[in-house]
Amino acid sequence: MTTTPSTDVPVVRELAERHGVPVDRGCAAAEATSEVRSVLDRVGDKWSVLILGMLSGGPQRFTELLHGIDGISQRMLTLNLRQLERDGLVSRTVHAVVPPRVDYALTGLGETLLPPVLALVEWALAHTRTIRENRDMFDARRPAG
Repeated sequence: MTTTPSTDVPVVRELAERHGVPVDRGCAAAEATSEVRSVLDRVGDKWSVLILGMLSGGPQRFTELLHGIDGISQRMLTLNLRQLERDGLVSRTVHAVVPPRVDYALTGLGETLLPPVLALVEWALAHTRTIRENRDMFDARRPAG
């Protein structure tokens, strides 16, 4: 016997409705969840958040981003910028000068993502110490092994 996935109210649809976000009733629960997860995978990873934060101050050159984001490799920055550009969150402008110059900037869509991203960064900064203390207490209760 085969079963079809439930299209009852999944967490994504429930959250959307609770916050007044219109949801296509024909959209299957699994599809809605998959779409949200796909977007969150991109905009919620640590490098994307930091890149978007850097670009919130205006256009930046690749090297400015590379030096401004502690710990990111050139390859990882390139991959993330390419994905953010693909998603329409970042624009890439090549200037025909010698040596070549490339600027990255937030698009209109990228600008709409700034308030929640910056709120998340602000929350993380405000609660880092508490989270670290909670982790230490949790780890101290667990047997080594």
